[in-house]
Amino acid sequence: MPSGHTFVIADDHPLFRGALKEALAGIGDVAAIHEAGDFESAKALVLANEDVDMVLLDLSMPGASGLSGLISLRGIHPAVPLVVVSAHDDPVTIRRALDLGASGFISKSASMEEIRAAVQAVLAGDIAAPAGIELGVERDPEISDLIKRLQALTPQQTRVLGMLAEGLLNKQIAYELGVSEATIKAHVSAILQKLGVDSRTQAVIQLSKIGGDPLQPVG
Repeated sequence: MPSGHTFVIADDHPLFRGALKEALAGIGDVAAIHEAGDFESAKALVLANEDVDMVLLDLSMPGASGLSGLISLRGIHPAVPLVVVSAHDDPVTIRRALDLGASGFISKSASMEEIRAAVQAVLAGDIAAPAGIELGVERDPEISDLIKRLQALTPQQTRVLGMLAEGLLNKQIAYELGVSEATIKAHVSAILQKLGVDSRTQAVIQLSKIGGDPLQPVG
């Protein structure tokens, strides 16, 4: 087994990827740092590197819409810590990211020391959030209900939902996941039931409600 941690940095700004790489290098014990400039590349890297120890994900990048990108990646490797890195660092966005499975949230205005501290905290098994921000509770009852429904999905159902959002047909999803089309139909039926909707289009609309970027504070 190789020693050191393996990271995936998913951000469409090369300069900020460079800053994150510098921050990660400063924590020591780094085996590899993979970079992706769009969401498709990020997914491919996560799929190709089963030894990934952490994904640092920008919410605003080509191919992903806000928190829907987080949801999709969580479905691929639910055990891999995902840390959201975003300029949209209001309490609502941070809280929703953590509620939907992020292991941490780093503001793009954070210092090198703050980035390293957050990464080390997550590697140690903790949840990292910007200091001094009161996250509060979800004040939009519709979003609160939607988050609970999304939390009820299995990792495979979460992954299928993300692929539905990409516009893939059942047979295409079945091919990508290496399962039968009947299995995908069963997953889709379960997703619709858990989300309380009647069609895959409505399911995608529900996902877009949580995925919008930037997310606006409620009230």
